[in-house]
Amino acid sequence: MNPVMISMLAFLVVFGLIGLLAFVLRDTTPKTSTRLDMLLGSKRRKEDEQRESILKQRAFESDKKSLLEILTPKFFTPQKYFEQADCNLAPSTLFGIGLVLGVVGATITWITPIPWFFAPVTGATLFFVPFVWLWWKRKARLGKFAAQLPDALELVARALRAGHSLGAGMHVVAEEMPSPIAEEFGRVFEEQNYGIPMEESLKSLADRVPNLDLRFFVTSVNIQRQTGGDLAEILDKIGYVIRERYRILGQVKALTGEGRLSGVVLIALPFGLFAFMLHIKPDYVRSLWTKELGIKMSIFAIIAQIIGAIVIKKIVDIKV
Repeated sequence: MNPVMISMLAFLVVFGLIGLLAFVLRDTTPKTSTRLDMLLGSKRRKEDEQRESILKQRAFESDKKSLLEILTPKFFTPQKYFEQADCNLAPSTLFGIGLVLGVVGATITWITPIPWFFAPVTGATLFFVPFVWLWWKRKARLGKFAAQLPDALELVARALRAGHSLGAGMHVVAEEMPSPIAEEFGRVFEEQNYGIPMEESLKSLADRVPNLDLRFFVTSVNIQRQTGGDLAEILDKIGYVIRERYRILGQVKALTGEGRLSGVVLIALPFGLFAFMLHIKPDYVRSLWTKELGIKMSIFAIIAQIIGAIVIKKIVDIKV
Protein backbone atom coordinates (compact mmCIF):
# COMPACT_ATOMS: atom_id res chain seq x y z
CA MET A 1 0.00 0.00 0.00
CA ASN A 2 1.14 3.55 -0.69
CA PRO A 3 2.89 5.09 2.36
CA VAL A 4 0.95 8.32 1.84
CA MET A 5 -2.34 6.40 1.96
CA ILE A 6 -1.24 4.60 5.12
CA SER A 7 -0.34 7.92 6.76
CA MET A 8 -3.72 9.44 5.82
CA LEU A 9 -5.63 6.41 7.15
CA ALA A 10 -3.63 6.43 10.37
CA PHE A 11 -4.36 10.15 10.80
CA LEU A 12 -8.09 9.58 10.27
CA VAL A 13 -8.14 6.69 12.72
CA VAL A 14 -6.31 8.63 15.45
CA PHE A 15 -8.44 11.72 14.85
CA GLY A 16 -11.64 9.68 15.06
CA LEU A 17 -10.55 7.96 18.27
CA ILE A 18 -9.59 11.26 19.92
CA GLY A 19 -12.91 12.82 18.91
CA LEU A 20 -14.85 9.83 20.19
CA LEU A 21 -13.02 9.79 23.52
CA ALA A 22 -13.54 13.55 23.92
CA PHE A 23 -17.26 13.12 23.28
CA VAL A 24 -17.71 10.16 25.63
CA LEU A 25 -15.55 11.50 28.46
CA ARG A 26 -16.80 15.07 28.39
CA ASP A 27 -18.09 16.41 31.71
CA THR A 28 -21.67 17.55 31.20
CA THR A 29 -22.45 17.95 34.92
CA PRO A 30 -21.17 20.99 36.83
CA LYS A 31 -18.82 20.15 39.67
CA THR A 32 -20.91 22.14 42.14
CA SER A 33 -24.11 20.21 41.40
CA THR A 34 -23.43 17.56 44.03
CA ARG A 35 -22.92 20.13 46.78
CA LEU A 36 -26.02 22.04 45.67
CA ASP A 37 -28.07 18.84 45.76
CA MET A 38 -26.93 18.24 49.32
CA LEU A 39 -27.82 21.79 50.35
CA LEU A 40 -31.09 22.23 48.45
CA GLY A 41 -32.41 18.68 48.73
CA SER A 42 -35.54 17.64 46.88
CA LYS A 43 -36.11 21.05 45.27
CA ARG A 44 -32.81 20.76 43.46
CA ARG A 45 -33.58 17.19 42.45
CA LYS A 46 -36.91 18.23 40.92
CA GLU A 47 -35.18 20.95 38.93
CA ASP A 48 -32.61 18.43 37.65
CA GLU A 49 -35.36 15.99 36.66
CA GLN A 50 -37.24 18.71 34.79
CA ARG A 51 -34.04 19.75 33.01
CA GLU A 52 -33.30 16.13 32.00
CA SER A 53 -36.86 15.66 30.67
CA ILE A 54 -36.49 18.85 28.63
CA LEU A 55 -33.17 17.60 27.22
CA LYS A 56 -34.78 14.29 26.21
CA GLN A 57 -37.74 16.06 24.62
CA ARG A 58 -35.50 18.40 22.64
CA ALA A 59 -33.28 15.55 21.50
CA PHE A 60 -36.20 13.63 20.06
CA GLU A 61 -37.93 16.67 18.61
CA SER A 62 -34.84 17.29 16.48
CA ASP A 63 -34.92 13.69 15.22
CA LYS A 64 -38.62 13.21 14.51
CA LYS A 65 -38.06 12.85 10.77
CA SER A 66 -34.58 11.37 10.84
CA LEU A 67 -33.54 8.31 8.89
CA LEU A 68 -33.47 6.20 12.06
CA GLU A 69 -37.13 7.01 12.79
CA ILE A 70 -38.09 6.08 9.23
CA LEU A 71 -36.20 2.77 9.25
CA THR A 72 -37.46 1.56 12.63
CA PRO A 73 -40.64 -0.56 12.58
CA LYS A 74 -43.91 0.67 13.99
CA PHE A 75 -43.89 -1.68 16.97
CA PHE A 76 -40.49 -0.33 18.09
CA THR A 77 -40.44 3.21 19.51
CA PRO A 78 -36.91 4.59 19.87
CA GLN A 79 -38.09 7.39 22.15
CA LYS A 80 -39.61 4.96 24.65
CA TYR A 81 -36.50 2.76 24.49
CA PHE A 82 -34.24 5.76 25.19
CA GLU A 83 -36.50 6.89 28.04
CA GLN A 84 -36.37 3.45 29.61
CA ALA A 85 -32.57 3.60 29.43
CA ASP A 86 -32.55 7.18 30.80
CA CYS A 87 -30.31 8.26 27.92
CA ASN A 88 -30.18 11.94 26.96
CA LEU A 89 -28.48 11.26 23.62
CA ALA A 90 -30.44 11.64 20.41
CA PRO A 91 -30.79 8.51 18.24
CA SER A 92 -28.85 10.18 15.42
CA THR A 93 -25.96 10.88 17.82
CA LEU A 94 -25.80 7.26 18.90
CA PHE A 95 -26.02 6.19 15.28
CA GLY A 96 -23.14 8.55 14.41
CA ILE A 97 -20.96 7.16 17.20
CA GLY A 98 -21.60 3.63 15.96
CA LEU A 99 -20.77 4.68 12.40
CA VAL A 100 -17.48 6.25 13.49
CA LEU A 101 -16.54 3.15 15.49
CA GLY A 102 -17.40 0.91 12.55
CA VAL A 103 -15.31 2.92 10.09
CA VAL A 104 -12.35 3.09 12.47
CA GLY A 105 -12.49 -0.65 13.21
CA ALA A 106 -12.78 -1.59 9.54
CA THR A 107 -9.89 0.71 8.64
CA ILE A 108 -7.61 -0.69 11.33
CA THR A 109 -8.45 -4.25 10.26
CA TRP A 110 -7.74 -3.37 6.64
CA ILE A 111 -4.32 -1.88 7.46
CA THR A 112 -3.18 -4.76 9.67
CA PRO A 113 -2.05 -8.14 8.26
CA ILE A 114 -5.44 -9.66 9.15
CA PRO A 115 -7.30 -10.94 6.04
CA TRP A 116 -9.27 -8.16 4.35
CA PHE A 117 -12.67 -9.87 4.60
CA PHE A 118 -12.54 -9.51 8.39
CA ALA A 119 -12.84 -5.72 7.97
CA PRO A 120 -16.64 -5.74 7.39
CA VAL A 121 -17.12 -8.08 10.35
CA THR A 122 -15.04 -5.84 12.63
CA GLY A 123 -16.82 -2.73 11.36
CA ALA A 124 -20.28 -4.23 11.88
CA THR A 125 -19.35 -5.44 15.37
CA LEU A 126 -18.05 -2.04 16.47
CA PHE A 127 -21.02 -0.31 14.85
CA PHE A 128 -23.39 -2.11 17.24
CA VAL A 129 -21.29 -1.35 20.36
CA PRO A 130 -23.22 1.88 21.24
CA PHE A 131 -26.53 0.08 20.80
CA VAL A 132 -25.33 -2.76 23.03
CA TRP A 133 -24.38 -0.13 25.61
CA LEU A 134 -27.89 1.36 25.32
CA TRP A 135 -29.45 -2.08 25.75
CA TRP A 136 -27.26 -2.78 28.78
CA LYS A 137 -28.11 0.61 30.32
CA ARG A 138 -31.82 0.00 29.79
CA LYS A 139 -31.60 -3.49 31.26
CA ALA A 140 -29.70 -2.25 34.32
CA ARG A 141 -32.20 0.56 34.94
CA LEU A 142 -35.22 -1.74 34.61
CA GLY A 143 -33.56 -4.28 36.88
CA LYS A 144 -32.92 -1.62 39.49
CA PHE A 145 -36.52 -0.47 39.23
CA ALA A 146 -37.77 -4.03 39.75
CA ALA A 147 -35.55 -4.43 42.82
CA GLN A 148 -36.87 -1.17 44.32
CA LEU A 149 -40.54 -1.92 43.62
CA PRO A 150 -41.28 -4.01 46.78
CA ASP A 151 -39.93 -1.29 49.07
CA ALA A 152 -41.91 1.34 47.16
CA LEU A 153 -45.14 -0.63 47.48
CA GLU A 154 -44.62 -1.08 51.21
CA LEU A 155 -43.91 2.63 51.56
CA VAL A 156 -47.14 3.46 49.74
CA ALA A 157 -49.02 0.99 51.94
CA ARG A 158 -47.67 2.63 55.11
CA ALA A 159 -48.66 6.05 53.76
CA LEU A 160 -52.19 4.77 53.12
CA ARG A 161 -52.42 3.39 56.65
CA ALA A 162 -51.30 6.78 57.98
CA GLY A 163 -54.30 8.39 56.30
CA HIS A 164 -52.68 9.75 53.13
CA SER A 165 -54.11 9.37 49.65
CA LEU A 166 -52.58 7.22 46.93
CA GLY A 167 -51.16 10.30 45.21
CA ALA A 168 -49.54 11.41 48.46
CA GLY A 169 -48.05 7.92 48.82
CA MET A 170 -46.57 8.28 45.32
CA HIS A 171 -45.11 11.61 46.40
CA VAL A 172 -43.53 9.99 49.48
CA VAL A 173 -41.83 7.42 47.25
CA ALA A 174 -40.58 10.19 44.95
CA GLU A 175 -39.13 12.05 47.92
CA GLU A 176 -37.67 9.19 49.97
CA MET A 177 -36.44 6.61 47.47
CA PRO A 178 -33.57 6.86 44.98
CA SER A 179 -33.69 6.83 41.20
CA PRO A 180 -35.14 5.35 38.99
CA ILE A 181 -38.32 4.54 40.90
CA ALA A 182 -38.41 8.02 42.45
CA GLU A 183 -38.49 9.58 38.99
CA GLU A 184 -41.28 7.34 37.69
CA PHE A 185 -43.52 7.64 40.76
CA GLY A 186 -42.82 11.37 40.94
CA ARG A 187 -43.95 11.70 37.33
CA VAL A 188 -47.24 9.97 38.22
CA PHE A 189 -47.71 12.40 41.12
CA GLU A 190 -47.02 15.42 38.90
CA GLU A 191 -49.41 14.17 36.21
CA GLN A 192 -52.13 13.81 38.83
CA ASN A 193 -51.50 17.37 40.01
CA TYR A 194 -51.94 18.58 36.44
CA GLY A 195 -55.41 17.01 36.34
CA ILE A 196 -54.73 13.68 34.66
CA PRO A 197 -56.79 10.85 36.24
CA MET A 198 -54.88 8.40 38.38
CA GLU A 199 -55.89 5.48 36.14
CA GLU A 200 -54.36 7.11 33.06
CA SER A 201 -51.21 8.12 34.93
CA LEU A 202 -50.70 4.56 36.16
CA LYS A 203 -51.36 3.20 32.69
CA SER A 204 -48.69 5.53 31.30
CA LEU A 205 -46.32 4.30 34.01
CA ALA A 206 -46.94 0.68 33.01
CA ASP A 207 -46.30 1.59 29.36
CA ARG A 208 -43.04 3.36 30.17
CA VAL A 209 -41.73 0.58 32.42
CA PRO A 210 -42.26 -2.94 31.02
CA ASN A 211 -42.42 -4.77 34.33
CA LEU A 212 -44.94 -7.52 35.09
CA ASP A 213 -45.02 -6.80 38.84
CA LEU A 214 -45.75 -3.15 38.13
CA ARG A 215 -48.68 -4.20 35.94
CA PHE A 216 -50.01 -6.21 38.89
CA PHE A 217 -49.82 -3.07 41.01
CA VAL A 218 -51.56 -0.92 38.37
CA THR A 219 -54.30 -3.51 37.85
CA SER A 220 -54.92 -3.90 41.58
CA VAL A 221 -55.17 -0.13 42.05
CA ASN A 222 -57.63 0.23 39.17
CA ILE A 223 -59.79 -2.62 40.48
CA GLN A 224 -59.71 -1.24 44.03
CA ARG A 225 -60.77 2.22 42.87
CA GLN A 226 -63.78 0.67 41.12
CA THR A 227 -64.88 -1.93 43.66
CA GLY A 228 -63.29 -0.78 46.93
CA GLY A 229 -61.25 -2.72 49.46
CA ASP A 230 -58.13 -2.42 51.60
CA LEU A 231 -55.49 -1.21 49.14
CA ALA A 232 -52.74 -1.17 51.78
CA GLU A 233 -53.20 -4.90 52.45
CA ILE A 234 -53.20 -5.62 48.72
CA LEU A 235 -49.95 -3.73 48.24
CA ASP A 236 -48.34 -5.59 51.15
CA LYS A 237 -49.27 -8.92 49.56
CA ILE A 238 -47.95 -7.87 46.16
CA GLY A 239 -44.69 -6.75 47.77
CA TYR A 240 -44.39 -10.08 49.61
CA VAL A 241 -44.95 -12.04 46.38
CA ILE A 242 -42.31 -9.98 44.57
CA ARG A 243 -39.77 -10.54 47.36
CA GLU A 244 -40.39 -14.29 47.39
CA ARG A 245 -40.08 -14.47 43.61
CA TYR A 246 -36.74 -12.66 43.77
CA ARG A 247 -35.57 -15.08 46.46
CA ILE A 248 -36.44 -18.07 44.29
CA LEU A 249 -34.84 -16.38 41.28
CA GLY A 250 -31.62 -15.97 43.23
CA GLN A 251 -31.63 -19.67 44.07
CA VAL A 252 -32.20 -20.56 40.42
CA LYS A 253 -29.31 -18.35 39.32
CA ALA A 254 -27.05 -19.99 41.88
CA LEU A 255 -28.00 -23.48 40.71
CA THR A 256 -27.59 -22.64 37.01
CA GLY A 257 -24.38 -20.65 37.43
CA GLU A 258 -22.18 -23.57 36.39
CA GLY A 259 -24.22 -24.14 33.24
CA ARG A 260 -24.14 -20.47 32.26
CA LEU A 261 -20.37 -20.28 32.79
CA SER A 262 -19.87 -23.49 30.79
CA GLY A 263 -21.92 -22.00 27.95
CA VAL A 264 -19.80 -18.85 27.88
CA VAL A 265 -16.57 -20.88 27.82
CA LEU A 266 -17.81 -23.26 25.11
CA ILE A 267 -18.99 -20.42 22.90
CA ALA A 268 -15.89 -18.24 23.34
CA LEU A 269 -13.32 -21.05 23.11
CA PRO A 270 -13.44 -21.62 19.30
CA PHE A 271 -13.13 -17.90 18.54
CA GLY A 272 -10.29 -17.46 21.03
CA LEU A 273 -8.45 -20.49 19.65
CA PHE A 274 -8.92 -19.21 16.08
CA ALA A 275 -7.50 -15.77 17.00
CA PHE A 276 -4.56 -17.41 18.79
CA MET A 277 -3.72 -19.68 15.85
CA LEU A 278 -4.12 -16.80 13.42
CA HIS A 279 -1.52 -14.89 15.39
CA ILE A 280 1.12 -17.62 15.86
CA LYS A 281 0.61 -19.68 12.67
CA PRO A 282 -1.53 -18.00 9.97
CA ASP A 283 -0.76 -20.68 7.35
CA TYR A 284 -2.41 -23.32 9.52
CA VAL A 285 -5.84 -21.65 9.52
CA ARG A 286 -5.70 -19.99 6.10
CA SER A 287 -7.25 -23.05 4.52
CA LEU A 288 -10.52 -22.24 6.30
CA TRP A 289 -11.20 -19.44 3.81
CA THR A 290 -8.99 -20.35 0.85
CA LYS A 291 -10.27 -23.88 0.17
CA GLU A 292 -13.81 -24.98 -0.60
CA LEU A 293 -13.84 -27.64 2.11
CA GLY A 294 -12.53 -25.13 4.66
CA ILE A 295 -15.26 -22.63 3.77
CA LYS A 296 -17.94 -25.30 4.20
CA MET A 297 -16.45 -26.32 7.55
CA SER A 298 -16.37 -22.69 8.71
CA ILE A 299 -20.02 -22.15 7.77
CA PHE A 300 -21.04 -25.39 9.50
CA ALA A 301 -19.06 -24.43 12.62
CA ILE A 302 -20.73 -21.00 12.84
CA ILE A 303 -24.19 -22.54 12.43
CA ALA A 304 -23.39 -25.17 15.08
CA GLN A 305 -22.18 -22.42 17.44
CA ILE A 306 -25.44 -20.51 17.04
CA ILE A 307 -27.55 -23.63 17.62
CA GLY A 308 -25.46 -24.56 20.66
CA ALA A 309 -25.82 -21.09 22.14
CA ILE A 310 -29.60 -21.22 21.71
CA VAL A 311 -29.82 -24.68 23.30
CA ILE A 312 -27.65 -23.68 26.28
CA LYS A 313 -29.73 -20.54 26.81
CA LYS A 314 -32.92 -22.58 26.78
CA ILE A 315 -31.48 -24.96 29.39
CA VAL A 316 -30.24 -22.34 31.87
CA ASP A 317 -32.95 -19.70 31.31
CA ILE A 318 -35.61 -20.73 33.84
CA LYS A 319 -38.60 -18.44 34.22
CA VAL A 320 -39.73 -17.64 37.75
